[in-house]
Amino acid sequence: MTPQQPSDPNDRPPGGRWSDLDRPPLDQAALRRALLRGGGLWSSLDVVPVTGSTNTDLAERAADLPEGAVLVAEEQHSARGRLDRTWTAPARSGLFFSVLLRPAEVPLARWGWLPLLTGVAVATGLSRAAGVDTALKWPNDLLVTVGTEERKTGGILAERAGPDGVVMGVGINVSLRADELPVPTAGSLALAGAANTDRDPLLRAVLRSLEHWYGTWRAAGGDPAVSGLQETYAAGCATLGRKVRAELPGDRSLLGEAVAVDGDGRLVLATEDGVQEPVGAGDIVHLRPV
Repeated sequence: MTPQQPSDPNDRPPGGRWSDLDRPPLDQAALRRALLRGGGLWSSLDVVPVTGSTNTDLAERAADLPEGAVLVAEEQHSARGRLDRTWTAPARSGLFFSVLLRPAEVPLARWGWLPLLTGVAVATGLSRAAGVDTALKWPNDLLVTVGTEERKTGGILAERAGPDGVVMGVGINVSLRADELPVPTAGSLALAGAANTDRDPLLRAVLRSLEHWYGTWRAAGGDPAVSGLQETYAAGCATLGRKVRAELPGDRSLLGEAVAVDGDGRLVLATEDGVQEPVGAGDIVHLRPV
C-alpha cells in the first residue's frame, strides 16, 4: 500500500481526526531539522497520517532508499507484531515507525542482535525523555509498570529488505488511556506515570539513542560483548532471573529459569533436569515475578 502524504492539520475540518488537542500531530519539519544531518545515520524522515504498516511500506521501497530512511505513521491499520499478531491503537496515541538499516560490515550471523539492540535503544531513549523506567522482555517487547502490574507498552519487529537490508519496526503506546487498551495486559507511557508524553521529543530521543547504539555495535563488527550491547541488554532484561515457559516452534514448550542471554542473542534456560538450553525463537511467558 502506498502511504498517504502528510497534509496541513489546519486544513482538517473541526471535529475531524486531528481535533484531539491532547494528541497533536508530529512536526515533520522540526523532526527533520533535529535529526537529519551530514555524517549522521538518518538520511530521510517522512511522517504520514495513516498507512497499513510502516514496515511493509519501507520494505517495498527499500531498493530505492539509502540506509537511514525513517517512516513514521500517525496511525496504522494493518500493523504486525511477531507471529503476524496485529497491533492497533488510536491515531496519534503512540509512536509507530520503521527504519532501514544496512549493516554491510557486520557478519550476517550477528544480525540477530538488531532487535535486541533496538530494544536497548528504545528503552534508553524513553527512560531519558519520558522519565519512566522501561524494561525489556526477551526478545522484543517493551514493558512498563502500571500500578503494581507489568504491562507491555511496545514491541519491535525486524524484517529483511532485500539482500543487504533490514527494516526495524517499532510501536510504542504513548498516551493510550485505560479505556482504549486493546487487552488488559497492555499499557502505555501515560498510564505508567510518564513525565512527558510529547511524541516529538520522545521520537527524537529514541532515534538518537538508536543511532548511538547502532553505530557502536557496527564499529565493533557486530560483537555484542565488545560493543557493550550484551551487558546492557542483560541489565535491562526483565526476563532474566525468572521462571519462564518458552513456547517453541513445532508446538513444543520448555520450562526453566532464564539465566543468561548468550553471544548469539539467545535466551538461555536452566531446566529442572540441570540442562542449560538456549532458545533462539519462540514466545516467552513470565511465570514468576522478580
